[in-house]
Amino acid sequence: MLCNVQEALHAHIKPDSRLTIALSGGVDSVVLLHLLSKLSGKIPFSLYAVHVNHGISRNAMHWSQFCCNLCHRHGISIHVAYLKIHKKTGTSLEAIAREERYRVFDQIPTDYIVLAQHLDDQAETLLLQLLRGAGIKGLSGMPLIRKQSAASTSQLLRPLLNVSREQIETYARQNQLDWIHDESNDDIAINRNFLRHEIFPVLKKRYPSYAKTLLRTSRHLSEASLLLDELAEIDHDYCLISGKLSLENLRALSYTRAKNLLRYHLSRHNIPLPSSVKLEDILRQLLSAQVDRQIHIHFGHAEIRCYQGLVHVLTKHASVATPQYCQYCWHGEAELTLDPIKSKIMFMRIKNQGIDQQKIANERITIRTRQGGEYFKPACNRPRRNLKNLLQEASIPPWRRQIMPLLFCNEQLIWVPGIGIDCEFQVKSNDIGIVPIWNHE
Repeated sequence: MLCNVQEALHAHIKPDSRLTIALSGGVDSVVLLHLLSKLSGKIPFSLYAVHVNHGISRNAMHWSQFCCNLCHRHGISIHVAYLKIHKKTGTSLEAIAREERYRVFDQIPTDYIVLAQHLDDQAETLLLQLLRGAGIKGLSGMPLIRKQSAASTSQLLRPLLNVSREQIETYARQNQLDWIHDESNDDIAINRNFLRHEIFPVLKKRYPSYAKTLLRTSRHLSEASLLLDELAEIDHDYCLISGKLSLENLRALSYTRAKNLLRYHLSRHNIPLPSSVKLEDILRQLLSAQVDRQIHIHFGHAEIRCYQGLVHVLTKHASVATPQYCQYCWHGEAELTLDPIKSKIMFMRIKNQGIDQQKIANERITIRTRQGGEYFKPACNRPRRNLKNLLQEASIPPWRRQIMPLLFCNEQLIWVPGIGIDCEFQVKSNDIGIVPIWNHE
């Protein structure tokens, strides 16, 4: 088993990396800690531990103390995170605990979070996903290594994926290791435990190598998933116009490829995928809609809108159902947060660009949303024009116009995102100007 872990480390970690083991105190993580502490003398890496106290079991504090004592004996620093998990309607306590646990991992300053998930865990995961009707990506199982999250620079590493639970427990006994027992692992009301205690023992009698066979299956599916992603990348490049999917190009694909592309496009926006039924309904609406029709589809915390033949994927906060008039005073701050959508305006100072600082000195500067009837002159060689017409010509979607912040000097409109700065207020050559940047979506 030491060889399995050593090979995984040699193949995937960089010299002098910081490794943080996720230590629960159970036999799997205790064995992994023992193995890593042995290898830390042979391979140049620093070893730390993190323990997450979910506060669910009455024994949780005892487990935390056990992990601290264990790390102390090994001379390893440990960080203990204390959580308060509350059950939510429609979500299992285990799923919430897992989500919170990975949120803790995201905050750990490390190169790798090392997890003790093993061969039998992989088999359980594959069968659970199969029973949930998961697609190929879900059936790919747990990878040996992957990036932790979009927001994190660390990676998740699972060096025991080829090692069985039986091998781990044998190693623990041979090395006279102590570990804790989580009583929740005996509760067969939990789906994973039901498979572990009721289903897999029966499978093992008939198919002794079932875990390795299922691992091989998940790897085949993982390869298929990667190929689908590569195909989606090709189709994405073909269908993308100005960062948005083109309805015309989407319709040129076969239905299956279009669905694969839509799934990929949503994941690129970090949008949790809807159910298969909802995904197909979204695709049906996109494929059947007229190009000039403004589609608006809600799902989860996201929405899809169409404008001028392009598909816009938005989070719920990025648009509003009805216009809301808002007004803010600007007093020279470098950054201003705008409610209710929590977007921001950054005010940069750049030479030869932006608003003439002298023109707005000692004047009342406000940021407002549209009320209608505003006029604007971004080009000095053209007359002042109705803002509505300028926004339409710039192909700015209607829902974006509703929440767009406009900068006024007293009562004169001087800046519009995506359009520019009023001619009268543009900075002179070689002067430092103020450039507002609206961070939205």
